[in-house]
Amino acid sequence: MIMPDVDVKLSGRSQARRYRWTGGRLGGTWAGKPVLILTTTGRQSGEKRSTVVLYGRDDDRLVVIGSNTGSERPPAWALNLLADPHAEVQVGRKRHHVTAMVADDSERARLWQLMSDAYDGFEMYTNQTARDFKVFILRPA
Repeated sequence: MIMPDVDVKLSGRSQARRYRWTGGRLGGTWAGKPVLILTTTGRQSGEKRSTVVLYGRDDDRLVVIGSNTGSERPPAWALNLLADPHAEVQVGRKRHHVTAMVADDSERARLWQLMSDAYDGFEMYTNQTARDFKVFILRPA
């Protein structure tokens, strides 16, 4: 089911506040899966924007998918990363800077499978839109 954009935005902001206040003890999961707080720089405003995103681990890298719960539009954070790949993540109480890159074809299939195995919603989302979801690799900066 696609959540309206405004619901996703409001829900994410509330969850991000709980996550920050408690170091991830509250708001650290969504649908039972781990989430992180991703802070990007707004491509139009230049302001810092934080959102909660499901993630996976691939060695020392983090993986996130710009699914936007199957919406026809990519999430703002994904567009922000495309404009400026420098970001900050918070996992639990730890914050660190990362540099994002879009997975190339050779890695995308493997990382998509990694994420789909962890959360089957990604496959459902692909059936709701023709949009290609970007798979981002977040490397420590």
